[in-house]
Formats: sequence, structure tokens, C-alpha cells
Amino acid sequence: MVLAVHGFPLVGSDSGADASTGPLPAVPVARTNRFSAERAMALVRQQVAFGLRPAGSPKLRALAERLRPLLPRARFEDVPGHPGLRNIVGALPGRRPAIVLGAHYDTVARPPGFVGANDGAAGTAAVIEIARVLRGEHRPRNAREIRFVLFDGEEEPPGSTDFATDALRGSKAYVKAHGRSVGTMILLDYIANKGLRLPREGSSDPALWARMRAAAARVGVEAVFPRRVQTSILDDTTPFIDAGIPAIDLIDFDYEPWHTDQDTMDKLSAQSLEIVGTVVLDVIQRLERR
Repeated sequence: MVLAVHGFPLVGSDSGADASTGPLPAVPVARTNRFSAERAMALVRQQVAFGLRPAGSPKLRALAERLRPLLPRARFEDVPGHPGLRNIVGALPGRRPAIVLGAHYDTVARPPGFVGANDGAAGTAAVIEIARVLRGEHRPRNAREIRFVLFDGEEEPPGSTDFATDALRGSKAYVKAHGRSVGTMILLDYIANKGLRLPREGSSDPALWARMRAAAARVGVEAVFPRRVQTSILDDTTPFIDAGIPAIDLIDFDYEPWHTDQDTMDKLSAQSLEIVGTVVLDVIQRLERR
């Protein structure tokens, strides 16, 4: 298994018989559109307008005040041992074990012009839009609890030389506090770029990935979720996986502008964002009935 730190890939290659060569075909259009790409993209723009917003910074704390009311029954949870860091946690009630849908809302601190359009803002916007849809629809009797978690401190702090030890602060704290009541975790990371392709991230749960591809096929966008397996990535799924919780990381790790000041709005596609939102909605609504 190839291992890569989020944002720092080691040398390796994807595997799978359907790896493509040459230009990728166009991203297809989902057959359903309950997920509002327009609303989600507007929220991405609002986050990007804050500029560089690393964990614990005044800009991120101000953004958090804007984001919290957008999730159902939302609250802040401090990240122990890291003053100023706080996760934003919302929920729709139900039976346990819960389903967690997450993204990180902080940005890496290094590049002076980094605004994290895809790396942070897109995943956050998708989680919030999915929560809006689910909150407004009839839920089945005895449905599973769904939690929406925006993680702080996913990126490593300035001066760190060990991502595994120093980063993923919000997700580590969440799993330590709540892991025993969680049964499934879905993470949204680089999900809105043009030409989106989301092969299975190497450490993601194969059975949960099969559900994701089946959902993609149902809405006509299976090409965005190819059969091949990409490298394993240390990400906010890692603490869940280490705790034995099935998790899946939706991330296009071929996204070239990662951790550069070129990760801007012009690299994103509303169509890509809608595809991910539509597929994840399908998966969650099937999981909550199990």
C-alpha cells in the first residue's frame, strides 16, 4: 500500500485496470438535483472571501460564527490541548451508531495567498448543503442519527515536520470523544475541481466505496467514481479508521493546485460539486435506513 500525507504525496502509482490515458472525458450531469450547486458555490465564495484562515486564527473563528447556524442543532466543540481550535458539530437525531459526514474548514498556513477554494471551502459547503436538504425532507421512522462535523486543525501548524503527529487535531479529538457512538464516516475533501475523478482512496472502506459507486451509477455519474484505487492518504478519515470505524475519503488527489495560491474559485466546477452532493445524499439516505 502506498502511503501519502495529505498534501505531501510520496512516490507511488494508482492501480486498476480502467486507469485512463489521455484527456479525461467531460464530467457527466447528475440525473437528480435536490442538492443546490448554486447555493453551495455561493457558500464556497463566502469562505474564500475570508482569505487565508488557518486553525485558531481570528479569520477562521469569525468564519466559524457564520457557519455554525447553517447546520441543524449546531454547537462548537473545543479541541482539547489546542487553545482556540473548535469543531462545528450539527446533528439530525436518530438511533445509533451514527453516520458522520465531515470536512475540514481550516486552511494550510504556509502560502501567503492561499484561500483553499477546493481544499477546505468546497467540502465544507457540500456538508452544509447536504445537511440543509436532509433537514428539510421527511426522514424514515427509526432512522439512524446523522452528524455533520466541520473539523478544525486538519492542516499541520506552522513549523511542523510531522503531519501524522501534529495535524488532524479536530478529527482526533472528535473520535476520542465520540468514536464509540459512530458507525460510519464519510469525508468530503477535494470534491469540486473541474474534471473531477474520485477513485477509491487507498485506506477507504471497500464496502462503503461499493455503495458510493452504486449510488453514482443510479444517478448516471459512475464515470466520476472510477474503479481504480489511488494512494492512501492521511486525512480526517485516519482517526476513524484507526478506531475501527468504516470510513471513506472522497478526494481527487490529482488536483494540481493543492496547497498553492492557485487553489481559487476559477478551478472549481458547480457540476462537480453537484455530483458529489447528489451521490452522497443517496448513500446517506440508504445508510440511515439500515
